[in-house]
Amino acid sequence: MAAGESKVQEVKPAGPRWKDPSWWLRCLITYALALVGGLVASRISIPLPWMLGPFFVCGACAAFGAKLAFLPMGREFGQLAVGLAVGLRFTPATLAATLGLLPAMLAATVYVIFFTFIAALIFRPLAGVDRVTAFFATAAGGVADMAIVAKAHGGDSSAVAIVHALRVSSVVAIVPVLVITFGAPGSAPDTMATAGQDILLLAGALVLAYIVARLLKPTPLPNPWLVGPIFLGLALGASGLMKITVPPILITLAQVAIGTWLGCQFKREVLLSVPRVAAAGFAVSLFMIAAAAAGCYVLAAATDMPITTAFLSLAPAAVTEMVITAKVMHLDAETITAFHIMRIAIVCSTVLLVFKFYSYVTGALYGSRI
Repeated sequence: MAAGESKVQEVKPAGPRWKDPSWWLRCLITYALALVGGLVASRISIPLPWMLGPFFVCGACAAFGAKLAFLPMGREFGQLAVGLAVGLRFTPATLAATLGLLPAMLAATVYVIFFTFIAALIFRPLAGVDRVTAFFATAAGGVADMAIVAKAHGGDSSAVAIVHALRVSSVVAIVPVLVITFGAPGSAPDTMATAGQDILLLAGALVLAYIVARLLKPTPLPNPWLVGPIFLGLALGASGLMKITVPPILITLAQVAIGTWLGCQFKREVLLSVPRVAAAGFAVSLFMIAAAAAGCYVLAAATDMPITTAFLSLAPAAVTEMVITAKVMHLDAETITAFHIMRIAIVCSTVLLVFKFYSYVTGALYGSRI
């Protein structure tokens, strides 16, 4: 070997995970822990036990450095089942009532944008980050979308992702507990109570839901794995083409899959790398939950919605988990879904416009510093 040359060791690409026996073992252990967490949570009457039990157990294990693993597409298939179940509940009357709330949905979205704007102003000095990072870390959009846009504008995408993960986790851990503990159960009728349990029809509907979600994946539509099946279920249910119901066992499995995935997102090394950002992120998450709780009284008074339904409609993010909470509490899951879809769609389409206004305001407050 000539002088000055360095020997480069060839690195073989890693094979598919499913060919690694250790990966399967970690998956088995992860879901065993999740099921134990769900079982214990159900025995001690924790709200949403089959989602929050796996979430708390897997989150604690991951935060302490355990190497957990989850099945690819597990959360997506869980969302698919929940979305189809919600969509099938729509009737022509339900659809008309939901569309009648359109002005309230627009006003609620403006309110969410307002309190996330305030959250950005609070988060910046607490976390000691630049204003680009502060804004996109608290905007009520998708985690991946906000991280990508933040990076494109010179922000810290890692900090943005951490804060969004904490926001979603906080909402999932706190809001359902508050609603189920202090809220009154609703009286939303089970519109599919008389529907059949035809396994073949259900399997066909699930396959169609998967195809719809796949087709919508490249589009700007928020959360296609949940929204696509909702639209499909709406078309099938409201038209009367298919009268089926998603069985409770499938919803329970969906909750386990979603809770496990959420818990596995905790990364000890990431949390420890930026403790100040993580602490500030948790603080503003509590602020946003409190803002949603305050706003729900105005929304309920203006629309005659129950307080619990209004609170879940304004909760910052975690649409799938809020819909599951609504189903457990017999609340109007269709209305809550519509509020969240409207919020995500408007936030994602106007976030850069709001960012320009935010930059102007913070420029006046802090000068021209980034």
